[in-house]
Amino acid sequence: MPLILNIAAYQFAPLQNLPDLRAQLAQLCSLHHLRGSILLSTEGLNLFVAGERPDIDALLARVRQIPGLEHIPVKESLSSHRPFNRMLVKIKREIIAFGVPGIDPSQHTSRRISPQQLKTWLDEGRPLTLLDTRNNFEFHVGTFLHALPANIEDFRDFPATISRLPTSLKNQTVVTFCTGGIRCEKAAPLLEREGFTDVYQLDGGILKYFADCGAAHFHGHCFVFDQRVALNSSLQPADLHQCFACQSVLSSADLTSPLYTEGQSCPHCGPHPASPQ
Repeated sequence: MPLILNIAAYQFAPLQNLPDLRAQLAQLCSLHHLRGSILLSTEGLNLFVAGERPDIDALLARVRQIPGLEHIPVKESLSSHRPFNRMLVKIKREIIAFGVPGIDPSQHTSRRISPQQLKTWLDEGRPLTLLDTRNNFEFHVGTFLHALPANIEDFRDFPATISRLPTSLKNQTVVTFCTGGIRCEKAAPLLEREGFTDVYQLDGGILKYFADCGAAHFHGHCFVFDQRVALNSSLQPADLHQCFACQSVLSSADLTSPLYTEGQSCPHCGPHPASPQ
């Protein structure tokens, strides 16, 4: 069987005629047997799609005909199967939910730092704070060594967490990062608005860092929101699973636990009944 190409891409740009665009993209994806999701908004496009390369190429050719998306960057990985069950094309208020007015990445983003430059800084031991803008369960699957977690359960909680960050960071170098870069497009400018003076965003996120720099300075795996669960530094599925009930990420050891029942429960599902005496 041919390998499946998985792509992740986003671009902030003012989009118009969203219902027509949604219908066109949905029809194209159906014709080419693609699976995944495409989010459309007046602020831009965000997609995660899997299929055979000729079909993915057809989708990208159409996307790049949309004004403002001509140069949309794409991150690729391969898998033996499609990690999505269906194809969804939706119109949303935001392509990444944040809920903070006045943050418009099509008009302003923080300075970008390439994966290679960040690795160089980390190799040199340059003083900086790596701020993980992802959710707590993603952080625990894997992150950069000594990274500071945002300590949030949902990205919409990020604005509230800023007040809990050490005030000393406002005058230090802060590099934000997430899975593919989209969350930092909003998180980093908000930090600047709140008085942080030396903020960068990791261009392309962890996935591009893996592609360019491998596992250097990174511990664990990168969680992805599909059936692969997480990718290792070679952008291959890691040996992790996810609980159907509580959505916790499971290790091989969790799967052998007496508290694990496939499709029903796992060791992380909260209180378990006491064992009979």
